[in-house]
Amino acid sequence: MNKKIMIIPIIAIMGFIAIDWITGFSDQKEKNNDIVFHITLANPELYTNGVYTDAFSIEPGTYFFRFVPNGSSPEILSIKLTSQNYEFLENYTLIGTPHESETAKYFTWKYQGKGEIIIESSKQISININPNGNVNGSVSVDLIKKEA
Repeated sequence: MNKKIMIIPIIAIMGFIAIDWITGFSDQKEKNNDIVFHITLANPELYTNGVYTDAFSIEPGTYFFRFVPNGSSPEILSIKLTSQNYEFLENYTLIGTPHESETAKYFTWKYQGKGEIIIESSKQISININPNGNVNGSVSVDLIKKEA
């Protein structure tokens, strides 16, 4: 009888975990962030005269850049957003942080620079990404709208 009493809560807990995993309720915060721009710069042919350029529509709100860099990414990544009556320019610097395990030394990479961008009104915006000469280093760039 005691075994049955113990098995029922365990099955219920496993059921809740399975439902959360299937529906992704615990990931809801990440899903609420809207990616309004994405590019993976891993091919020199994506650049014109050493600069990647694109345009997209953007709504009012607060945004931030998310990067996926690695050791070959550009040391300085200059990003410029322009529109009528709006301009944002930031030079993001690649920072490597060394880590040591019992068997190896490795680095994690991140870009350091201004973290938040505020857009006051809907607009068509142009983005220029300048890797400052390193068109062979790969990096992914996302512009993400923060939750309200």
